[in-house]
Amino acid sequence: MAQHNLLGKKGEMLAGRYLLGEGLAVLEYNWRSGHKEIDIIAKERDVLVFVEVKTRRNAVFGDATDAVTPQKMRNVILAAEAYVKARNIDSPVRFDVVTVVPDGDSHIIEHVRDAFYPDVE
Repeated sequence: MAQHNLLGKKGEMLAGRYLLGEGLAVLEYNWRSGHKEIDIIAKERDVLVFVEVKTRRNAVFGDATDAVTPQKMRNVILAAEAYVKARNIDSPVRFDVVTVVPDGDSHIIEHVRDAFYPDVE
């Protein structure tokens, strides 16, 4: 596996642990709908939470949340819609971003709740 893929997998694992520590139940990692993927699907009380994880080697290139482009948001939203439909879920949903950046022997993890919203038509 390429270095950047290993970094991403480690970031997803750390983000999952962080979310568990914050009281969320992690339901799935790397759920796919076609070519679209949701890094983590979790539940917080009655809210289904779709989480995009962004991991960076360092903070030199700016905030990792900036890497969540409008196209990435659309893809996560479309995959979330497929997940909800496939499992016949009827509960509120939320879209979060978790960023992971190494800091010496540790990591800086930031959790942005309600980081983006689906377009309502």
